Amino acid sequence: MGYINFDKTRLVNLEYSLDKEILRTNRTGSYSSTTIVGCNTRKYHGLLVCPVDNFGEERHLLLASLDVSVVQEDTTFNIGIHKYAGEHYSPKGHKYLKDFVIDEIPGMSFEVGTVRVRLERLLASQTDQLLIRYKLDGGSVPVRLQFRPVLGFRSIHALTNENMVASTRTVPIPGGVKIRMYEGFPWLNMQFSKKPLFVTVPHWYRGVEYTEEQKRGYDYREDLFVPGFFELELKPGENVVFSASTEEINPPGLKTRFAVERKTKVPRDSYRNCLYNAAQQFIVNRNGKTNIIAGYHWFGSWGRDTFISLPGLTLSRGDLDRCQDVLDTQIRKMKGGLFPNMGSDDNPAFNSVDAPLWFIWAVQQYRLAGGKQTRKKYWTEIRSVIVAYTAGTEFNIRMSETGLIYAAAPGKALTWMDAVTSSGPVTPRAGYNVEINALWYNALRFSLEIAKRAGDEEFVSLYGDLPVKVSNSFIDLFWDEESGYLADYLDGGFTKNMYVRPNMLIACSMPYTMIDRDRMKRILDVATGELLTPRGLRTLSPKNPDYRGIYSGDQDSRDTAYHQGTVWPWLLGPYCETYLKVYGSKGVSRIREIVNGFEDVMSEHGISTVSEVYDGDPPHLPGGTISQAWSVAELLRVMDLLDQTGMDKNVKE
Repeated sequence: MGYINFDKTRLVNLEYSLDKEILRTNRTGSYSSTTIVGCNTRKYHGLLVCPVDNFGEERHLLLASLDVSVVQEDTTFNIGIHKYAGEHYSPKGHKYLKDFVIDEIPGMSFEVGTVRVRLERLLASQTDQLLIRYKLDGGSVPVRLQFRPVLGFRSIHALTNENMVASTRTVPIPGGVKIRMYEGFPWLNMQFSKKPLFVTVPHWYRGVEYTEEQKRGYDYREDLFVPGFFELELKPGENVVFSASTEEINPPGLKTRFAVERKTKVPRDSYRNCLYNAAQQFIVNRNGKTNIIAGYHWFGSWGRDTFISLPGLTLSRGDLDRCQDVLDTQIRKMKGGLFPNMGSDDNPAFNSVDAPLWFIWAVQQYRLAGGKQTRKKYWTEIRSVIVAYTAGTEFNIRMSETGLIYAAAPGKALTWMDAVTSSGPVTPRAGYNVEINALWYNALRFSLEIAKRAGDEEFVSLYGDLPVKVSNSFIDLFWDEESGYLADYLDGGFTKNMYVRPNMLIACSMPYTMIDRDRMKRILDVATGELLTPRGLRTLSPKNPDYRGIYSGDQDSRDTAYHQGTVWPWLLGPYCETYLKVYGSKGVSRIREIVNGFEDVMSEHGISTVSEVYDGDPPHLPGGTISQAWSVAELLRVMDLLDQTGMDKNVKE
């Protein structure tokens, strides 16, 4: 059996198995995702979800599922599964499941009488194509298989209903048929390595329900279209490969393509390999751009998340070229010293005070890892950030007379704690933020280092004395000797907000830090006592009356808790780095213990990956996206730190 596997006793228990989701992505931005029993519980689930260039590269669901029936002696066993109103599941194909195993790719076996049908799924690496291989084991006579494609042709963020506009016409192609339900969409080409019979029986599955959307307070019921069914015969031991693709392919080559693609996959046969496998799934190369998807299923490419995630997703795997590709893509999006936090290329939102500073940190990590050391590489962009922040830019982001960075805009939350409800920002933190000014100091020190190498004497003359000023102001204004930790932020009048939050750890973890080791230890003690959990750090101490320990409910309820106690795994990066700065080699065993504690989640929520958030209260149940870039990235980055022998090269004080 594989490193991650589920047997029949667990699979037939839907209360257990419907909480386990599997995700596969590829470099073109397509993904395939469902539960381990094949029942879609989200509108985001589907076997083939692709970016559609005609619709601004927004991802669209093409093939929702492929329902398979095994026909033996005129008895039909349908091994698919969908949920309808109430607790009605039809058909109940999960009762035939024998096992679900993940290694290079997901595989599952169905046992029907004396016959076992084994299926394995994968996405082609560089094309919008799903491949499924079906193999017939057992039995002594051929068996007929019927395949009913269930289609959506809609945005992943929307739902669809039976309508008269949809084109139900299928067009024969070699090895199958193609269909395009609406104008603007690509054709969906459905083909088999063995010629099937296609029977046209157009109808709608009405009232399919998604339990996860219902829990999250969204619309959760839709209709899906089935154009008919394919039928073919398999002999014992024979296999057939099914392809769903936006391009028509040559059916005889499908078996070879499946075998070749399988060899390219990182085997999920260990904890670390699971993280490596997950890491590569966030990186998308499409139309000459290399982006990082912040999280699956609903996030796109976010500037802040990209830069925080980039070192862990690429440098921890020694992939310097991919790191540079992402940086090169991002700098093309710069405007006025800022990076877009979210939004499409045509409609970007620049409301992120920290994204440009995390960009400089990411370049710093790239260079420390051995990236191109050309004197002017990224210097123009780094310089533009420093100039913009000192002169002032959008969203009232500006340097004050103290040398510290101020940021505030009505109705906006400009830091990573950016949840906004119907009542406005939950944690606006308007003023001087602790992590922003720590990033600012690091950016100044690093930029001066690069300026000297680049021979930019003007820059050195203008900003050479600024780091000392920033450091003095920071310690004077943020440090609270009585409390023994840093203020989370200062308002416009420099009044301290002393909420215990994890942002002060970012101030300790920077390569260039203003915090001495004694203060670091005191900060670390507070964070360990009030914020640390087995799944990351709480965003607010449980001692605070604003603390929210459960992340659940509709969007307003979830957003209210998002940064008010909810646990974020990515914050382990700053925590562990600070711990290693304080304790050095004596702290390695403790940090390894914390990181290895995440091995349990490999089979918990998003299989072989790490969720976006966890409840602040025990037992710290997972929530948010099933696979989040910076959750995976920071675990890998900490593992990389632990593996380094010369750890002190990343610690500059």
